[in-house]
Amino acid sequence: MGKKIVDGKASAILSKKLATIITNVPVQFHEENFCLKEWNKPELIEVFTELEFKSIGKRILGDDFNVFGSAPQGVQTDLFGNAIESAAAREVIEKVESNETDVAGLTATKNISNNPHNYILVNEEEEIKKLVEILNQQTEICFDTETTGIDANDAELVGFSFSYKPGEAYFVTCTSDYEATCNLLELLKPLFDNPDLLWIGHNIKYDLLVLKYYNREIKGQVYDTMLAHYVVEPDGKRSMDLLSAQFLNYEPVHIEELIGKKGKQQGTMRDVEIEKLKDYAAEDADITLQLKHSLHPLLKTKDVEKVFYEVENPLVKVLTDMEFEGVMIDVPFLLNYSKELEREAYQAEQAVYAGAGVKFNIGSPKQLGEVLFEKLNLASAKKTKSGQYATGEDVLMKLAHNNPIVADILAYRQLTKLKSTYIDALPLLINKKTGRVHTTYGQAVAVTGRLASNNPNLQNIPIRTERGKEIRKAFIPRNGNVIISADYSQIELRIVAAISGDKNMCEAFKNNADIHTATAAKVFNVDVKDVVKEMRYKAKSVNFGIIYGQGAFGLADNLGISRTEAKEIIDNYKKEFNGITKYMDNMINFCREHGYVQTLMGRKRWLKDIHSGNFTVRGYAERNAINSPIQGTAADMIKMAMIKIHDAMCKEKLRSKMIMQVHDELVFDAVPEELEILQPLILNNMKSALPLPCDVPVEAELGIGDNWLEAH
Repeated sequence: MGKKIVDGKASAILSKKLATIITNVPVQFHEENFCLKEWNKPELIEVFTELEFKSIGKRILGDDFNVFGSAPQGVQTDLFGNAIESAAAREVIEKVESNETDVAGLTATKNISNNPHNYILVNEEEEIKKLVEILNQQTEICFDTETTGIDANDAELVGFSFSYKPGEAYFVTCTSDYEATCNLLELLKPLFDNPDLLWIGHNIKYDLLVLKYYNREIKGQVYDTMLAHYVVEPDGKRSMDLLSAQFLNYEPVHIEELIGKKGKQQGTMRDVEIEKLKDYAAEDADITLQLKHSLHPLLKTKDVEKVFYEVENPLVKVLTDMEFEGVMIDVPFLLNYSKELEREAYQAEQAVYAGAGVKFNIGSPKQLGEVLFEKLNLASAKKTKSGQYATGEDVLMKLAHNNPIVADILAYRQLTKLKSTYIDALPLLINKKTGRVHTTYGQAVAVTGRLASNNPNLQNIPIRTERGKEIRKAFIPRNGNVIISADYSQIELRIVAAISGDKNMCEAFKNNADIHTATAAKVFNVDVKDVVKEMRYKAKSVNFGIIYGQGAFGLADNLGISRTEAKEIIDNYKKEFNGITKYMDNMINFCREHGYVQTLMGRKRWLKDIHSGNFTVRGYAERNAINSPIQGTAADMIKMAMIKIHDAMCKEKLRSKMIMQVHDELVFDAVPEELEILQPLILNNMKSALPLPCDVPVEAELGIGDNWLEAH
């Protein structure tokens, strides 16, 4: 230590000099520069618009402020709100094309009261037949449903609207009588059965799902404006109101104006007087049609037509069928498991009290912190902004070896979270009409292209812990059927190998070698047969960590080794797999030059912060530049597999159903008599969905069982 101090003398003196604030710099003080001035309104408008701060915006900037940004004042539009090619209009188009879609500080000036329109109520049978005849002559129509709620699995049809030219739309009402509505929809059957008609909608999956509960399906292709905007601009929000203001300079009627604000007092569309309902519904169809006309050219401009037409748009009907089918839940199992977890949580709770020598609220971070760091004097921990001790899982995991109480606390947390979040919650989500749970897949949520899942969130069901895994036992097939689980094998690593072209990694996959063992052999410079379990574990951490931008610090923390050893492992990895290192550098450089990275299917991720002067912000963008093409390609692949499998199952007229998608896994409710056809159908379509460069093979594994866990 003494030698280090002597050798570091010069560095210590330099450090002191760098840390010393120079107080005698000749700076002139001008008092007027520090006086409070008028708000920088353009900057405030930009921020408030981007964050949709409606109330604070009005308080500071006045009642004229409106978060619905659009074209600059003075942009000329035609009768139907389409921008006329003037210099100002061109400026708006160029902003959109250059990915600057924040439409800062600009308000939508048009609305239903000042914009010419012709919205027609169609209720008589002969009028409906005439409308169907007219609509059937079109090549594309916009379609929108009005319902009693936002859950398509529980909502009733109140009416539906059509539009086939800007400024004009038709609204048809439905009664609360189910049979009467089915009879009404029968009048539209020639329209629904027309395979040559393109149906346009904003989040049209919702409308298709509502129709399925009335035994109606659309045979033609669909065009979702929400998905068109998603592939053009993956970040940000994409509600119809926001896009309408952004692209059409138009502020639609807000639903709160019809049914009130959210809460117990909010009504439903069934309560709205017919004229207001007609205008609201017809406007939705009209504006969505105009949005299609505005967004469609951007698919070509942004070069994202392929991912839109081959991945996102065809997936809509697949997800509709999956959501409609839902999945059976074993309620008796969950009830018993809940009691079991309750007993174990109680035991863990008592163990915590015994270890602490006092009873306290384990769920209170404040009380927990005081017990751990003041009463028990465990290693000092950092405090949060509120002055409390940090007691997050990452903090406790590092303390687990210091005192047995920490393991008991972690066990208590895990058990109570499993019980409340999944075990007790799942039975409450069972649909009364179907007796099954119906998740909602978010197709335009994750910027990487991955599907999201809600009510319940299937993506978050635990798999790493034994207790968490047990939850999958609750997902069961229909009577007499079995569950099939088909999972891609190490798909992200295969994609890394393929798009980087790294010779060693490609060869390992082509030779069907264990990739982590093969990596360990290269990194630790030993023969494959001499790779031990610890070596493989470290290599596995590097394989997955390197593509997420993990450095020596992160690897050391993850593996519990020194930073020196971690750096040596990473350096050896980069040396042996130099193709991956080149890929990482190439992606960052490509992003710096073009502003985006893309998947094999052309899905783009725009990364504005790649040129940021802030090291942390820029580093985050660089990691995304490396990882997004990998995650995005994996997302594209499983989506394309879902489309191919769905089409093949329909062609074969199978009774089996695809019921869930979770990360790289597809789950099926399978009829036993169809297994001989279904198993190869699933595997072949998964493997061939998106062939990888460099002939890297795509592999998938399949399991069968009486529940999801057994099949996985």
